[in-house]
Amino acid sequence: MKHLQSADEFAELKNSPEKHIFLFSAEWCGDCRFIEPFMSEVEAKFDQYTFIHVDRDKFIDTCIELDVFGIPSFIAFEGGKELGRFVSKDRKTQEEIEKFIESL
Repeated sequence: MKHLQSADEFAELKNSPEKHIFLFSAEWCGDCRFIEPFMSEVEAKFDQYTFIHVDRDKFIDTCIELDVFGIPSFIAFEGGKELGRFVSKDRKTQEEIEKFIESL
């Protein structure tokens, strides 16, 4: 999974015509570590999306802007339009993440 490098890159990716799913996470987050082992499988299954890892601690202003206060959280964008979000403080299973992506 590609890691976000700057706020400018976030704006560029969010507004691009391609579909992106941003995963908001942090190194210290236990629930974020829980999903790591199966995220490559999720990425492979939904290859019409580009998955971007957003470090919550490095991009706290972006998180505040998007009302992301719980992690791990997912927000999908295409052409600057939000397609959907799976934002909560709860631990997420592979099945829940896949259902969210299927619903986009």
